Amino acid sequence: MARFDTYLEKLHELGGSDLHMSTGVPAKVRVHGKLRAISKDPLDKETLSGLIDEILTERSRKIYAERNDVDFAYEIEGLARFRVSAFVTRTGPGIVFRYIPQEILPLEKLRVPDVILKYTKLNSGLVLVTGPTGSGKSTTLASLFDHINTNQKKHIITIEEPIEFVHQNKESFFTQREIGVDSPTFGQALRAATRQDPDIILVGELRDPETIALAITAAEMGFLVFATLHTNSAAKTVDRIIDVFPEDQQNQVRTMLSVTLKGVCAQLLLPAHDGKGRVPVNEILMGSFGLGNIIREGSVSKIVSLIESGGGEGMQKMDDAILKRYKDSEISGETAYLFATQKQRFEHLREELGD
Repeated sequence: MARFDTYLEKLHELGGSDLHMSTGVPAKVRVHGKLRAISKDPLDKETLSGLIDEILTERSRKIYAERNDVDFAYEIEGLARFRVSAFVTRTGPGIVFRYIPQEILPLEKLRVPDVILKYTKLNSGLVLVTGPTGSGKSTTLASLFDHINTNQKKHIITIEEPIEFVHQNKESFFTQREIGVDSPTFGQALRAATRQDPDIILVGELRDPETIALAITAAEMGFLVFATLHTNSAAKTVDRIIDVFPEDQQNQVRTMLSVTLKGVCAQLLLPAHDGKGRVPVNEILMGSFGLGNIIREGSVSKIVSLIESGGGEGMQKMDDAILKRYKDSEISGETAYLFATQKQRFEHLREELGD
């Protein structure tokens, strides 16, 4: 048993999301969004180097030596998988483990609106699940894919770095590929995926113009493509995709995106009012003819109005979701104000900030 396992078992016991270990400071875990120490003694460089070396494969050890950082997956059988980032800092080595539960929960248990199950019924197009690091994007996607796996007969290819949730074949069957292990780059894996007779493709992250362009092209070719992006709203998501390209390519990308974008689910995890856990809030955009026109015309600001008028179809703005959580006493006025986009709408809650 690797010595890290003791720390990871403690993370599991506390219901934490991340384990942080860095040279010169005690080990810390993130529980309900807040960091807390789980040991008194700081970790020295030699001890932490030895701990990291115990769990590196030959491949990851080589990358770590060449680049001073490496991402990989680690699993404790019967407990959980972990997404791991090992790196070198000014003071010495560091490592962060992200907890990936073995059980894939349905959307109702995650408390994410089940209207996004409509995305799973699409035959083609691009669907984006967005939000900052640690907002539960992968967990929400895993739930969607488990729903497909239970109810539809599909071939699903996932392209990830590293593989997070491992899906067992049910009605569907999965081809899960890990970047750096099964394919050198997202671009190469995505090109290959279009030749492997998929129904659905998951791209773990849209990181660069090549991957974004290939994902949009795959959606144009008739595949259903899911991907993640680090944006907080539907409008910012469209802007980010277009702005990543040179100006002379943006009109073409805008035209392609206007045809292929079928949905955006933006997600944040907010601290619960009672301090016990975090509460998801979601902005939801569904594809429509109107959305295509807005993207094609470059009038991205109109997406907010489109979401407002699409409430009957299950669309909702992030601020509306935040306000509902506040009215249901699930989050504090302080939290609602701090995370809201239109601050003036939440001005009356500022007394909870002590202003």
